[in-house]
Amino acid sequence: MDIQRAPPLFRHDEAMTSQLLADLEWRGLIAQTTDRASLLKDLDAKPISFYLGFDPTAPSLHVGNLVVVLVMKRFQLAGHQPIPLVGGATGLVGDPSGRNEERTLNDESIVADWVDRIKNQLSKLLDFTSPTNAATLVNNLDWTKKLSAIELLRDIGKHFSVNQMLSKDSVSSRLESGGISYTEFSYQVLQGLDYLELYRRNNCTLQLGGSDQWGNIVAGLDLVRKVEGGSAHAFTVPLMTKSDGSKFGKTAGGSIWLDAEMTSPYAFYQFWINTEDADVAKYLKVFSFKSHEEIERLIETVKVNPGAREAQRELARELTTMIHGATECENVEAASKALFGQGELKDLDAKTLSAALSQLPSTQIKKGENFPTWVDLLAATGVVDSKSAARRIVKESGAYLNNVKVSGEDFAPNESDLIHGKFLVLRKGKRDLASVEVI
Repeated sequence: MDIQRAPPLFRHDEAMTSQLLADLEWRGLIAQTTDRASLLKDLDAKPISFYLGFDPTAPSLHVGNLVVVLVMKRFQLAGHQPIPLVGGATGLVGDPSGRNEERTLNDESIVADWVDRIKNQLSKLLDFTSPTNAATLVNNLDWTKKLSAIELLRDIGKHFSVNQMLSKDSVSSRLESGGISYTEFSYQVLQGLDYLELYRRNNCTLQLGGSDQWGNIVAGLDLVRKVEGGSAHAFTVPLMTKSDGSKFGKTAGGSIWLDAEMTSPYAFYQFWINTEDADVAKYLKVFSFKSHEEIERLIETVKVNPGAREAQRELARELTTMIHGATECENVEAASKALFGQGELKDLDAKTLSAALSQLPSTQIKKGENFPTWVDLLAATGVVDSKSAARRIVKESGAYLNNVKVSGEDFAPNESDLIHGKFLVLRKGKRDLASVEVI
Protein backbone atom coordinates (compact mmCIF):
# COMPACT_ATOMS: atom_id res chain seq x y z
CA MET A 1 0.00 0.00 0.00
CA ASP A 2 1.27 3.46 -0.88
CA ILE A 3 1.22 5.66 2.20
CA GLN A 4 1.12 9.42 1.81
CA ARG A 5 4.25 10.55 3.57
CA ALA A 6 4.25 13.75 5.58
CA PRO A 7 7.09 16.17 4.85
CA PRO A 8 9.96 16.04 7.37
CA LEU A 9 8.45 18.25 10.06
CA PHE A 10 10.59 17.29 13.04
CA ARG A 11 14.22 17.33 14.10
CA HIS A 12 16.02 15.49 16.83
CA ASP A 13 16.26 17.73 19.88
CA GLU A 14 18.07 16.13 22.82
CA ALA A 15 17.34 19.12 25.07
CA MET A 16 13.62 18.42 24.85
CA THR A 17 13.97 14.84 26.12
CA SER A 18 14.61 15.75 29.74
CA GLN A 19 11.80 18.30 29.62
CA LEU A 20 9.26 15.96 28.06
CA LEU A 21 7.54 14.60 31.17
CA ALA A 22 7.48 18.03 32.80
CA ASP A 23 5.80 19.44 29.68
CA LEU A 24 3.25 16.61 29.60
CA GLU A 25 2.53 17.19 33.28
CA TRP A 26 1.92 20.89 32.63
CA ARG A 27 -0.51 19.97 29.87
CA GLY A 28 -2.42 17.56 32.11
CA LEU A 29 -1.50 14.63 29.88
CA ILE A 30 -0.26 12.10 32.42
CA ALA A 31 -2.77 9.71 33.98
CA GLN A 32 -0.58 6.78 35.06
CA THR A 33 2.94 5.51 34.51
CA THR A 34 4.89 2.56 35.74
CA ASP A 35 8.09 3.41 37.64
CA ARG A 36 8.28 7.09 36.71
CA ALA A 37 11.85 7.62 37.92
CA SER A 38 12.99 4.66 35.83
CA LEU A 39 11.06 5.94 32.79
CA LEU A 40 12.62 9.39 33.13
CA LYS A 41 16.07 7.84 33.43
CA ASP A 42 15.56 5.78 30.27
CA LEU A 43 14.19 8.76 28.33
CA ASP A 44 17.20 10.83 29.35
CA ALA A 45 19.73 8.12 28.59
CA LYS A 46 18.96 7.62 24.89
CA PRO A 47 16.13 7.70 22.36
CA ILE A 48 13.71 4.81 22.92
CA SER A 49 11.18 3.07 20.69
CA PHE A 50 7.57 3.31 21.84
CA TYR A 51 4.21 2.32 20.46
CA LEU A 52 0.57 3.26 20.43
CA GLY A 53 -2.20 1.02 19.10
CA PHE A 54 -5.31 1.96 17.12
CA ASP A 55 -8.07 -0.51 16.39
CA PRO A 56 -9.91 0.03 13.08
CA THR A 57 -13.46 0.17 14.44
CA ALA A 58 -14.43 2.86 11.90
CA PRO A 59 -13.04 4.16 8.59
CA SER A 60 -11.35 7.08 10.35
CA LEU A 61 -9.76 8.27 13.54
CA HIS A 62 -11.68 10.96 15.43
CA VAL A 63 -10.67 13.95 17.55
CA GLY A 64 -10.71 11.80 20.70
CA ASN A 65 -7.87 9.75 19.19
CA LEU A 66 -5.92 12.96 18.64
CA VAL A 67 -5.35 13.35 22.38
CA VAL A 68 -2.94 10.43 22.58
CA VAL A 69 -1.70 10.68 18.96
CA LEU A 70 -0.38 14.15 19.71
CA VAL A 71 1.31 12.83 22.85
CA MET A 72 3.04 10.39 20.51
CA LYS A 73 4.04 13.34 18.34
CA ARG A 74 5.50 15.13 21.37
CA PHE A 75 7.60 12.06 22.19
CA GLN A 76 8.89 12.03 18.63
CA LEU A 77 9.71 15.74 18.78
CA ALA A 78 11.82 14.93 21.83
CA GLY A 79 13.84 12.46 19.77
CA HIS A 80 12.13 9.12 20.43
CA GLN A 81 11.00 6.66 17.77
CA PRO A 82 7.22 6.10 17.41
CA ILE A 83 5.68 2.83 16.27
CA PRO A 84 2.02 3.45 15.45
CA LEU A 85 0.28 0.07 15.42
CA VAL A 86 -2.95 -0.41 13.51
CA GLY A 87 -4.86 -3.38 14.86
CA GLY A 88 -5.77 -5.44 11.84
CA ALA A 89 -6.06 -8.40 14.23
CA THR A 90 -7.40 -6.84 17.44
CA GLY A 91 -9.87 -4.85 15.36
CA LEU A 92 -11.46 -8.15 14.36
CA VAL A 93 -11.94 -9.13 18.01
CA GLY A 94 -13.13 -6.05 19.89
CA ASP A 95 -11.82 -4.33 23.01
CA PRO A 96 -14.28 -4.42 25.95
CA SER A 97 -12.94 -1.15 27.38
CA GLY A 98 -15.51 1.60 27.87
CA ARG A 99 -18.53 -0.31 26.57
CA ASN A 100 -21.30 -2.32 28.17
CA GLU A 101 -22.07 -4.51 25.18
CA GLU A 102 -20.31 -6.58 22.54
CA ARG A 103 -18.92 -4.74 19.54
CA THR A 104 -20.35 -5.64 16.14
CA LEU A 105 -17.66 -7.68 14.39
CA ASN A 106 -16.94 -6.50 10.85
CA ASP A 107 -15.88 -8.50 7.83
CA GLU A 108 -12.11 -8.89 7.32
CA SER A 109 -12.18 -6.99 4.02
CA ILE A 110 -13.89 -4.01 5.69
CA VAL A 111 -11.38 -3.97 8.54
CA ALA A 112 -8.49 -4.21 6.05
CA ASP A 113 -9.80 -1.15 4.19
CA TRP A 114 -10.15 0.77 7.46
CA VAL A 115 -6.58 -0.21 8.42
CA ASP A 116 -5.27 1.38 5.22
CA ARG A 117 -7.28 4.56 5.72
CA ILE A 118 -6.10 4.98 9.30
CA LYS A 119 -2.49 4.34 8.25
CA ASN A 120 -2.75 7.23 5.81
CA GLN A 121 -4.10 9.55 8.49
CA LEU A 122 -1.30 8.65 10.90
CA SER A 123 1.30 9.21 8.20
CA LYS A 124 0.24 12.86 8.04
CA LEU A 125 0.66 13.41 11.79
CA LEU A 126 4.01 11.76 12.40
CA ASP A 127 7.36 12.04 10.66
CA PHE A 128 8.14 8.95 8.59
CA THR A 129 11.24 10.41 6.91
CA SER A 130 13.50 11.47 9.79
CA PRO A 131 17.06 10.08 9.43
CA THR A 132 17.23 9.53 13.21
CA ASN A 133 13.80 8.61 14.57
CA ALA A 134 11.39 7.97 11.71
CA ALA A 135 8.03 6.49 12.65
CA THR A 136 7.38 2.88 11.66
CA LEU A 137 3.85 1.73 10.90
CA VAL A 138 2.98 -1.86 11.85
CA ASN A 139 -0.13 -4.06 11.63
CA ASN A 140 -0.57 -6.71 14.32
CA LEU A 141 -2.30 -8.98 11.81
CA ASP A 142 1.16 -9.58 10.32
CA TRP A 143 2.23 -11.71 13.30
CA THR A 144 -1.11 -12.75 14.81
CA LYS A 145 -2.56 -14.38 11.70
CA LYS A 146 0.41 -16.76 11.47
CA LEU A 147 -0.27 -18.22 14.92
CA SER A 148 -2.37 -21.35 15.29
CA ALA A 149 -4.83 -21.55 18.17
CA ILE A 150 -2.59 -24.17 19.80
CA GLU A 151 0.49 -21.92 19.54
CA LEU A 152 -1.39 -18.94 20.97
CA LEU A 153 -2.62 -21.00 23.94
CA ARG A 154 0.67 -22.82 24.62
CA ASP A 155 3.16 -20.00 24.02
CA ILE A 156 1.18 -16.94 25.08
CA GLY A 157 -2.02 -17.90 26.91
CA LYS A 158 -0.20 -19.98 29.54
CA HIS A 159 1.40 -16.79 30.89
CA PHE A 160 -1.94 -15.14 31.68
CA SER A 161 -3.69 -15.63 35.01
CA VAL A 162 -7.46 -15.88 34.62
CA ASN A 163 -7.84 -14.37 38.09
CA GLN A 164 -5.89 -11.30 37.01
CA MET A 165 -7.78 -11.08 33.73
CA LEU A 166 -11.09 -11.15 35.56
CA SER A 167 -9.96 -8.36 37.88
CA LYS A 168 -9.42 -5.87 35.03
CA ASP A 169 -11.93 -3.03 35.30
CA SER A 170 -13.02 -3.40 31.67
CA VAL A 171 -13.79 -7.09 32.24
CA SER A 172 -15.31 -6.89 35.73
CA SER A 173 -17.68 -4.08 34.70
CA ARG A 174 -18.89 -6.15 31.76
CA LEU A 175 -19.41 -9.20 33.96
CA GLU A 176 -21.52 -7.10 36.32
CA SER A 177 -23.58 -5.66 33.47
CA GLY A 178 -24.50 -8.97 31.87
CA GLY A 179 -21.42 -10.83 30.72
CA ILE A 180 -18.63 -10.85 28.17
CA SER A 181 -17.79 -13.19 25.30
CA TYR A 182 -14.60 -15.23 25.24
CA THR A 183 -13.68 -13.25 22.12
CA GLU A 184 -13.54 -9.89 23.89
CA PHE A 185 -12.23 -11.48 27.09
CA SER A 186 -9.19 -12.63 25.09
CA TYR A 187 -8.44 -9.13 23.80
CA GLN A 188 -5.85 -8.44 26.51
CA VAL A 189 -3.96 -11.58 25.45
CA LEU A 190 -3.65 -10.28 21.90
CA GLN A 191 -2.65 -6.77 23.04
CA GLY A 192 -0.05 -8.31 25.36
CA LEU A 193 1.28 -10.28 22.39
CA ASP A 194 1.67 -7.02 20.47
CA TYR A 195 3.93 -5.57 23.16
CA LEU A 196 6.00 -8.77 23.26
CA GLU A 197 6.44 -8.81 19.48
CA LEU A 198 7.45 -5.16 19.30
CA TYR A 199 9.84 -5.64 22.23
CA ARG A 200 11.47 -8.46 20.27
CA ARG A 201 11.39 -6.87 16.82
CA ASN A 202 11.99 -3.19 17.58
CA ASN A 203 13.39 -3.11 21.12
CA CYS A 204 10.18 -1.25 22.01
CA THR A 205 10.15 -0.44 25.74
CA LEU A 206 7.18 1.91 26.14
CA GLN A 207 3.49 1.67 25.31
CA LEU A 208 1.21 4.72 25.28
CA GLY A 209 -2.56 4.57 25.58
CA GLY A 210 -5.69 6.09 27.04
CA SER A 211 -6.24 5.56 30.76
CA ASP A 212 -8.89 2.92 29.96
CA GLN A 213 -6.09 0.81 28.46
CA TRP A 214 -4.01 0.58 31.65
CA GLY A 215 -4.96 -3.03 32.41
CA ASN A 216 -4.20 -4.22 28.89
CA ILE A 217 -0.86 -2.41 28.81
CA VAL A 218 0.23 -3.83 32.16
CA ALA A 219 -0.69 -7.31 30.89
CA GLY A 220 1.78 -6.72 28.06
CA LEU A 221 4.49 -5.65 30.51
CA ASP A 222 3.96 -8.85 32.49
CA LEU A 223 4.24 -10.91 29.31
CA VAL A 224 7.53 -9.23 28.33
CA ARG A 225 8.89 -9.98 31.79
CA LYS A 226 7.74 -13.61 31.87
CA VAL A 227 8.76 -14.56 28.32
CA GLU A 228 11.87 -12.45 27.73
CA GLY A 229 12.92 -11.49 31.25
CA GLY A 230 12.81 -7.88 30.07
CA SER A 231 11.50 -4.67 31.53
CA ALA A 232 9.43 -2.00 29.83
CA HIS A 233 7.15 0.93 30.62
CA ALA A 234 3.51 1.97 30.46
CA PHE A 235 2.20 5.52 30.05
CA THR A 236 -1.47 6.47 29.90
CA VAL A 237 -3.22 9.71 29.07
CA PRO A 238 -6.42 10.90 30.81
CA LEU A 239 -9.65 10.45 28.89
CA MET A 240 -10.96 13.82 27.74
CA THR A 241 -14.29 15.19 28.90
CA LYS A 242 -15.93 18.58 28.55
CA SER A 243 -16.26 20.88 31.54
CA ASP A 244 -19.92 19.83 31.89
CA GLY A 245 -18.87 16.18 32.14
CA SER A 246 -20.12 15.18 28.69
CA LYS A 247 -18.05 13.20 26.22
CA PHE A 248 -15.41 15.10 24.25
CA GLY A 249 -15.54 14.97 20.47
CA LYS A 250 -19.29 14.46 20.13
CA THR A 251 -21.78 16.91 18.65
CA ALA A 252 -25.45 16.72 17.74
CA GLY A 253 -24.29 15.39 14.38
CA GLY A 254 -22.11 12.66 15.89
CA SER A 255 -18.36 12.16 16.16
CA ILE A 256 -15.87 14.64 14.73
CA TRP A 257 -13.75 12.57 12.35
CA LEU A 258 -10.33 13.32 10.85
CA ASP A 259 -11.48 12.10 7.42
CA ALA A 260 -12.62 15.07 5.33
CA GLU A 261 -15.38 12.97 3.71
CA MET A 262 -16.86 12.07 7.10
CA THR A 263 -16.43 15.48 8.77
CA SER A 264 -15.80 18.35 6.36
CA PRO A 265 -12.89 20.71 7.06
CA TYR A 266 -15.49 23.43 7.65
CA ALA A 267 -17.35 21.37 10.28
CA PHE A 268 -14.01 20.40 11.81
CA TYR A 269 -13.00 24.06 12.09
CA GLN A 270 -16.38 24.98 13.56
CA PHE A 271 -16.07 22.26 16.20
CA TRP A 272 -12.95 23.92 17.59
CA ILE A 273 -14.05 27.53 17.20
CA ASN A 274 -17.26 26.72 19.08
CA THR A 275 -15.30 25.47 22.09
CA GLU A 276 -16.82 26.72 25.34
CA ASP A 277 -14.74 29.26 27.26
CA ALA A 278 -14.61 26.82 30.19
CA ASP A 279 -12.88 24.21 27.97
CA VAL A 280 -10.54 26.21 25.77
CA ALA A 281 -7.66 26.41 28.28
CA LYS A 282 -7.55 22.63 28.59
CA TYR A 283 -7.88 22.11 24.84
CA LEU A 284 -5.03 24.52 24.11
CA LYS A 285 -2.73 22.65 26.48
CA VAL A 286 -3.69 19.24 25.12
CA PHE A 287 -3.77 19.96 21.38
CA SER A 288 -1.66 23.03 20.65
CA PHE A 289 2.05 23.04 19.85
CA LYS A 290 2.39 26.72 20.68
CA SER A 291 4.81 27.72 23.42
CA HIS A 292 3.71 27.71 27.05
CA GLU A 293 3.90 31.48 27.04
CA GLU A 294 1.65 31.85 23.99
CA ILE A 295 -0.87 29.37 25.39
CA GLU A 296 -0.98 31.25 28.69
CA ARG A 297 -1.47 34.51 26.77
CA LEU A 298 -4.40 33.02 24.85
CA ILE A 299 -5.94 31.67 28.06
CA GLU A 300 -5.74 35.16 29.52
CA THR A 301 -7.63 36.60 26.52
CA VAL A 302 -10.59 34.40 27.45
CA LYS A 303 -10.71 36.10 30.84
CA VAL A 304 -10.10 39.63 29.60
CA ASN A 305 -12.07 39.68 26.34
CA PRO A 306 -14.07 36.47 25.87
CA GLY A 307 -16.22 37.97 23.13
CA ALA A 308 -13.23 38.21 20.79
CA ARG A 309 -12.78 34.41 20.92
CA GLU A 310 -9.14 34.77 19.96
CA ALA A 311 -8.17 31.57 21.79
CA GLN A 312 -10.83 29.55 19.97
CA ARG A 313 -9.83 30.96 16.58
CA GLU A 314 -6.17 30.14 17.14
CA LEU A 315 -7.06 26.64 18.29
CA ALA A 316 -9.33 26.05 15.28
CA ARG A 317 -6.72 27.42 12.87
CA GLU A 318 -3.89 25.29 14.27
CA LEU A 319 -5.86 22.02 14.36
CA THR A 320 -7.51 22.48 10.96
CA THR A 321 -4.13 23.22 9.38
CA MET A 322 -2.61 20.20 11.09
CA ILE A 323 -5.29 17.78 9.89
CA HIS A 324 -6.46 19.26 6.57
CA GLY A 325 -3.63 21.55 5.49
CA ALA A 326 -3.11 25.30 5.25
CA THR A 327 -5.10 25.74 2.03
CA GLU A 328 -8.22 24.05 3.42
CA CYS A 329 -7.91 26.09 6.60
CA GLU A 330 -7.78 29.30 4.56
CA ASN A 331 -10.83 28.16 2.60
CA VAL A 332 -12.94 27.45 5.68
CA GLU A 333 -11.88 30.69 7.38
CA ALA A 334 -12.89 32.57 4.24
CA ALA A 335 -16.23 30.73 4.28
CA SER A 336 -16.80 31.57 7.93
CA LYS A 337 -16.20 35.25 7.25
CA ALA A 338 -18.23 35.34 4.04
CA LEU A 339 -21.28 33.73 5.65
CA PHE A 340 -21.45 36.61 8.11
CA GLY A 341 -20.94 39.37 5.59
CA GLN A 342 -17.19 39.81 5.91
CA GLY A 343 -16.34 38.38 2.49
CA GLU A 344 -17.78 37.58 -0.92
CA LEU A 345 -19.82 34.38 -0.96
CA LYS A 346 -19.44 33.93 -4.70
CA ASP A 347 -15.66 33.76 -4.30
CA LEU A 348 -15.91 30.54 -2.27
CA ASP A 349 -15.36 27.27 -4.10
CA ALA A 350 -18.43 25.06 -4.41
CA LYS A 351 -17.13 22.24 -2.18
CA THR A 352 -16.29 24.54 0.73
CA LEU A 353 -19.56 26.46 0.43
CA SER A 354 -21.58 23.24 0.25
CA ALA A 355 -19.84 21.90 3.37
CA ALA A 356 -20.47 25.14 5.24
CA LEU A 357 -24.13 25.29 4.26
CA SER A 358 -24.66 21.65 5.23
CA GLN A 359 -24.26 22.73 8.87
CA LEU A 360 -27.17 25.21 8.63
CA PRO A 361 -30.95 24.95 8.82
CA SER A 362 -32.06 24.50 5.23
CA THR A 363 -34.83 23.98 2.71
CA GLN A 364 -34.91 22.87 -0.91
CA ILE A 365 -36.77 23.96 -4.01
CA LYS A 366 -37.02 22.12 -7.30
CA LYS A 367 -35.23 23.38 -10.36
CA GLY A 368 -37.58 25.16 -12.73
CA GLU A 369 -40.09 26.14 -10.05
CA ASN A 370 -40.84 29.78 -9.28
CA PHE A 371 -38.80 31.07 -6.38
CA PRO A 372 -40.79 31.70 -3.18
CA THR A 373 -40.34 35.01 -1.39
CA TRP A 374 -37.51 35.50 1.09
CA VAL A 375 -40.16 35.40 3.85
CA ASP A 376 -41.46 32.02 2.65
CA LEU A 377 -37.97 30.59 2.32
CA LEU A 378 -36.83 31.64 5.79
CA ALA A 379 -39.98 30.23 7.36
CA ALA A 380 -39.43 26.95 5.47
CA THR A 381 -35.95 26.55 6.97
CA GLY A 382 -37.35 26.67 10.51
CA VAL A 383 -35.16 29.57 11.61
CA VAL A 384 -38.36 31.45 12.52
CA ASP A 385 -41.63 30.10 13.87
CA SER A 386 -43.86 31.76 11.31
CA LYS A 387 -44.03 33.86 8.19
CA SER A 388 -45.22 36.81 10.28
CA ALA A 389 -41.96 36.59 12.26
CA ALA A 390 -40.01 36.59 8.99
CA ARG A 391 -41.94 39.65 7.77
CA ARG A 392 -41.09 41.46 11.00
CA ILE A 393 -37.40 40.79 10.38
CA VAL A 394 -37.67 42.39 6.93
CA LYS A 395 -39.43 45.44 8.38
CA GLU A 396 -36.69 45.79 11.01
CA SER A 397 -34.01 45.74 8.27
CA GLY A 398 -32.54 42.48 9.52
CA ALA A 399 -33.13 40.35 6.41
CA TYR A 400 -30.30 39.40 4.02
CA LEU A 401 -29.95 37.30 0.90
CA ASN A 402 -26.35 36.39 0.02
CA ASN A 403 -25.28 39.21 2.39
CA VAL A 404 -27.39 41.81 0.55
CA LYS A 405 -30.17 43.47 2.56
CA VAL A 406 -33.70 42.51 1.57
CA SER A 407 -35.85 45.61 1.27
CA GLY A 408 -39.41 44.31 0.95
CA GLU A 409 -41.65 41.52 2.21
CA ASP A 410 -42.52 40.47 -1.34
CA PHE A 411 -38.93 40.17 -2.50
CA ALA A 412 -38.23 36.85 -4.20
CA PRO A 413 -34.80 35.75 -5.47
CA ASN A 414 -34.27 34.63 -9.03
CA GLU A 415 -31.90 32.31 -10.85
CA SER A 416 -29.20 34.95 -11.14
CA ASP A 417 -28.96 35.06 -7.33
CA LEU A 418 -27.93 31.40 -7.11
CA ILE A 419 -24.33 30.81 -6.00
CA HIS A 420 -22.66 28.10 -8.09
CA GLY A 421 -26.02 27.67 -9.77
CA LYS A 422 -27.72 26.05 -6.76
CA PHE A 423 -27.33 27.84 -3.40
CA LEU A 424 -28.89 30.80 -1.61
CA VAL A 425 -27.75 32.05 1.80
CA LEU A 426 -30.35 33.63 4.07
CA ARG A 427 -29.36 35.63 7.11
CA LYS A 428 -31.49 36.93 9.96
CA GLY A 429 -29.72 39.75 11.78
CA LYS A 430 -26.00 39.31 12.42
CA ARG A 431 -25.73 35.62 13.36
CA ASP A 432 -28.69 33.43 12.32
CA LEU A 433 -28.10 31.71 8.99
CA ALA A 434 -30.01 29.32 6.75
CA SER A 435 -29.52 27.89 3.30
CA VAL A 436 -31.61 27.08 0.26
CA GLU A 437 -30.59 24.48 -2.30
CA VAL A 438 -32.03 24.08 -5.77
CA ILE A 439 -32.30 20.38 -6.65
